Formats: sequence, structure tokens, C-alpha cells
Amino acid sequence: MTDFNQIIYDVSDGVATITLHRPEKMNAFTNVMMREICSALDMADADDTVRAIIFTGSGKAFCAGADLTPDSGHKPFANNDPVDSYSDERVRDSGGILTLRMYECHKPIIGAINGAAVGIGATMQLPMDMRLASTKARFGFVFARRGIVPEAASSWFLPHLVGRAQALEWCMSGRVFDADEALAGGLIRSIHEPDDLMPTALKLAHEIRDNTAPVSVALTRHMMWRNPTAAHPMEAHKIDSRGIYTRAKTNDAQEGIASFLEKRDAQYPDKVSKDMPDFFPWWDEVDYS
Repeated sequence: MTDFNQIIYDVSDGVATITLHRPEKMNAFTNVMMREICSALDMADADDTVRAIIFTGSGKAFCAGADLTPDSGHKPFANNDPVDSYSDERVRDSGGILTLRMYECHKPIIGAINGAAVGIGATMQLPMDMRLASTKARFGFVFARRGIVPEAASSWFLPHLVGRAQALEWCMSGRVFDADEALAGGLIRSIHEPDDLMPTALKLAHEIRDNTAPVSVALTRHMMWRNPTAAHPMEAHKIDSRGIYTRAKTNDAQEGIASFLEKRDAQYPDKVSKDMPDFFPWWDEVDYS
């Protein structure tokens, strides 16, 4: 276990668990928490023993939004210092810094949403690959009710996940809704009793750990997040073809076929830290400022 102030980072049996840990504040989000989560994701990406990442919260809440209390030292929406350009780093919202780091992650991310998830508590979930919720979970994209707008790149992530109409309804109304509505709207995968939430998330993580090749999973994650936004399916075909061509030559592919024919569990040798194919990353280095 690594020491952090506002999160708990633990690795056990191939799964990294990142627990938001300010239970006395309902895990309200701060810049410190943002930086600690980004550091934990760096650690998970660099650790070949980590096959999946689970996010959850301490206590009754997942994350009740940005810490707005005067003594928090957090400027959640904007830095009030004058800037000469909107490209100034001080203009960037901290939620977006976090979700973009999650988007770049090489490991599958599973959300175990144990309670209230409002504001950044809702938007930080969007780059997670699977989201499971407790029956006690509540969600809210409440920004219009605070006189601001959605952050954390959620205007990109949320419509991709649930469709534009549902994203607009939730964000324009700003209402807080329950897990049943989140499930019906496509935000979460499933609903569980509180005591079953983490065991189910771990079961998913272990299914990935026990049955799949780490490099294949990392490539698949980036393909599924990036290719649907390509201008033409030919762009996806190019990446699919490169992936099949390069992966077919690897020890992983040989092991996958041999284990299938021999009816045994596979032991994939390739590592994300050193065996990604030479065409990765295939997306262009672009200055989005």
C-alpha cells in the first residue's frame, strides 16, 4: 500500500483499488485528490502485475462533488487570476486533467459506485470502462444548478456513453437521480446491494486477469475509446489490421492458440511495459490548446 493523503491505493491479486478517502467530507474532490489519483494511475500503468483498476469511495459516498468549503484551498471551477489566453494552464479545470489521464490509461478501469456521485463525482466516472452501482448510489450532473457548465470533458464523454438526448436531459435539468434511472439511461452496467458491490467488481476484474492477454486488453481499450470517433470506418480498419498483423506474430498469440487446443489456462508472457507494438500509439500528437 502506498501512502497518499486523500486516496488509498492498494494492489492485491493483480487488481489495483483506488479508494477516494475523505469520508468526513463525503470524499469531496480537491486538487490534491486529483494529483494523487493521477499518480496512482501512473503507478498502475507502470506495474505489469496490475491487470485492472477499481475505483470506489470510503464511507457512504463515492464523491459528493468539488469541495466548495472556504477552508478547502480548492478552486474547483476556474482560477481567478488574470490570464492573457484561454490556453493558459491556469484555465484548465482539474476534473478534465483527471479524466484525460484516465482516458490515456492502459489498464481496464471499473467503477464501484457506492453512494452519492454528484458533479465531478459523476463526471470522473465517464472514462471508466465499466460502472457498477450500489442500490444507495445517486448521480447528478448538477452544474446548471450551480450557475456553471459540465466539466471534466464530460460534454465529450457523456453523449458518447448515453446518447445526446439523455446527456442533455440530465445536464440541463441538473437533477439528482437514482441508480435505476442511471441503469435505464445507460450510465451504469448493473445495480447491487451494498455488500455485493465490491465482490462483483472484483469478479469482473479477476475475469480479465485470469483469461486475457494484458497487451491485447490495453490495445483493445484504446481502440474502443478512439476508433468510434474516427471520420470513416476505414480508420478503424487500419488500426484493426495493424493490431491483428502484429499480435499474430507474438508469443501471446502462440500461447492463446496452444492453451485453447490443449484445454488449459493461458499464461500470456507479453508485458504492457515493454511489448506494445511499434505502431502504438497510433494517434497523432496534436496540440489541442
